Amino acid sequence: MLRLTGAYLALFPLQQKLQVFLNWVQTFGVGGVFVLTLLDSAFVPTAGAPDALLLILAANGQAFLAAVAAIIGSTAGCIVLYYISRAAGEAALGKFSSSKRDRAKRLLDKYDVLAVLISAILPPPFPFKIFVISAGVFRLRIERFVIAILAGRAFRYGLLAIFAFKYGQQAEAIFKQHYPKIGLGLALALIGFLLLYTMIKRRRQALMTQNPGRI
Repeated sequence: MLRLTGAYLALFPLQQKLQVFLNWVQTFGVGGVFVLTLLDSAFVPTAGAPDALLLILAANGQAFLAAVAAIIGSTAGCIVLYYISRAAGEAALGKFSSSKRDRAKRLLDKYDVLAVLISAILPPPFPFKIFVISAGVFRLRIERFVIAILAGRAFRYGLLAIFAFKYGQQAEAIFKQHYPKIGLGLALALIGFLLLYTMIKRRRQALMTQNPGRI
């Protein structure tokens, strides 16, 4: 059906067995999308297999079901990784450089759940998993974490399904060409909204402090 590619497979000790397994999972259609997105988010990268299968199914009239399966599967995988990271503590961040760990923590401290949402929207090579792991390590509230992941993945996989349904075989190339701009534009809009909201909130608090009887 699909043949997976990726330099990481050449370094994987069970390369052939993994590839056979992933190709077998894809034969389950919408169920395969769920399993692949769950595995990709929680455990091992699957070299773009979830996107590829979603494109095929959406182009053949299963856009809605495939997108829902991808959103739920990816969210479930992120929840698994969140709890694993929460249990492991800062050791879970050991594979990342200190600069990346510090940057992720600063963004979480500054933007809170919005940092997770934006990371779920932005395309590779933006480091999505470090924010999922950091959310677990630094104990971001699970319900807010889940909402952020659901919203971000719904945007990404929903848009991918729409592209596939509309453009068919050309969808992958069009999506890769335009999604970085769309994702970045939305991320900047969200940051701008947060900054504006924060400024308004602080100004209101300052007015309340200066004129408590007039607010």
